[in-house]
Amino acid sequence: MNLYMKYSILLLFCLFVVSESKYGFVTWSNGKAVVSTTDSYKEIPKVHLARATYTNDINQTGWAFLELHTSTDSSDEKQAYAAGVLEGFLTRDLIWMHWQNMLKGYCYNKTEICGLIEDFVDKNEDYISSMVLANPTDPYWYQMKLYYIQIEGLAVGYNQATSDAYEWLTVRDLIWINMLGDLDELAIALSAPKENPEGLLFGEHCSGLVKLLPDWSELYTSHATWNSYQSMLRIQKSYVLNYKLTPHEKKFIPGRKMAFSSYPGFVQSTDDFYIISSGLVAAETTIGNSNRTLFELVQPVGQILEYARAMVANRLARDGKEWVEIFRRHNSGTYNNQWYIVNYNKFKAKSGQTPGSIEPGLLWVVEQLPGYTEAADLTEQLKETTYFPSYNIPYFPRMFNLSGGNVRVAMYGDWFGYHTNPRAKIFKSLQAEVHNVRDMFGVLRYNDFRHDPRARCACSPPYSAINAVAARNDLNPANGTYPFRALGHRSHGATDAKLTSSILRTRFQFLAVSSPTHHLSRGIPPFQWSKFDMGPHVSHVGHPDLWMFSPVLHRWQWG
Repeated sequence: MNLYMKYSILLLFCLFVVSESKYGFVTWSNGKAVVSTTDSYKEIPKVHLARATYTNDINQTGWAFLELHTSTDSSDEKQAYAAGVLEGFLTRDLIWMHWQNMLKGYCYNKTEICGLIEDFVDKNEDYISSMVLANPTDPYWYQMKLYYIQIEGLAVGYNQATSDAYEWLTVRDLIWINMLGDLDELAIALSAPKENPEGLLFGEHCSGLVKLLPDWSELYTSHATWNSYQSMLRIQKSYVLNYKLTPHEKKFIPGRKMAFSSYPGFVQSTDDFYIISSGLVAAETTIGNSNRTLFELVQPVGQILEYARAMVANRLARDGKEWVEIFRRHNSGTYNNQWYIVNYNKFKAKSGQTPGSIEPGLLWVVEQLPGYTEAADLTEQLKETTYFPSYNIPYFPRMFNLSGGNVRVAMYGDWFGYHTNPRAKIFKSLQAEVHNVRDMFGVLRYNDFRHDPRARCACSPPYSAINAVAARNDLNPANGTYPFRALGHRSHGATDAKLTSSILRTRFQFLAVSSPTHHLSRGIPPFQWSKFDMGPHVSHVGHPDLWMFSPVLHRWQWG
């Protein structure tokens, strides 16, 4: 089947949008990074530190789009700084909106714990700075340095574009935005009470699926974010950051180019979903940790928060095994996830009479808890079963037990079992019917909680909209009764879906939709803030009212 035929089905339901872009570039003058904007890319000068094209299409598609390139003629430090400055300047308005929705007020009535977090971050930054200074030519610490320079630049660019002093944000504010994934577990680790907050029991962030077609004609890697609805200001980003491995090498980092789903103010994905120039596609779902004693292992010295470790692994790793090894270093035990790393260099799709081939190392999985990681090459399992699902429950038995899995099953039943969770059963059934990209996307958006027996629970009414690949917790009645909070009525659900393939990833493309799933004929209406009972109480500055967007396949302008 040729490329056109294979992907013609995409055209049936995928929205292609042509919108006017804003262009920006950074030059260096009098020792400062200077940002300029233009409506024409032809006006970008040949000599620049960074250039970008930015489009805010959130009201039309649910997404903004940022494509950012740095110049090989500049030092790595200037590239990193200019990349941050340019993104901060161009996306200023969305950053401020997202800050209001996600972090403003976080420390109300939590001044003590926020003080402890600030102290932790102070000590952690001192540790990272000392290691960067002591290891100037080590690729790991060199990339860590560039990562934080980019965040510094982000704050500078944001404030340059901000006229109201009330809306200024510091570098530390931007650090807080970027560590949002780590934040809740860091707060738990630093808090005095030894009992578990109920929310700690449920790592209900995201669904993921790797699917190998039985004839090996295609390999899909996908992810559906589960998050609070106030988080739905989204940006698809493409970074081309031409960093060297070390200050004295000419060789570029393997992950100098990547495309990913992200948010305003983040210099990583946090979903997470990355397509990387090394040939890797990396994604994760949260597994959480309800073993309170493990959090005593979280320390500010010797560890690095997850958001930074993941991006350094993305930039340095050449294959899945190396990604795992880099990611394991300096494990913080916060934002505890199950990562699945697909190496498309190890996959050759069947074409006509030519059979497909798979090499060892195609699929690596790694899980993290405070003080522990476990990983394995699961390529043979993928070949045997044709799929690997990810749904917030540890795959490895040791990690399941360490995270409190057995205790959760004993307390609350099969919902917490690896094989008995509703999503485990749903994935096992639905993946068998995947024959093309449309089928795959349908799995990611699946929710039929009122009719699917796998969505039943000891609840009133007797089902929950979380028991699906794409959760819709807002549809659980506020006056319902549920055995634990995760099953009930909340401002929470699947806020997107993304998938790529062996063909799409070569163009750093992924099919994506931004909005909670809907299916009118099955009793699932589109999400609408004005019809949501919690809407007046949840900050959603800058959001469209009605979230009913079509999938998009964004084409990066500069490749």
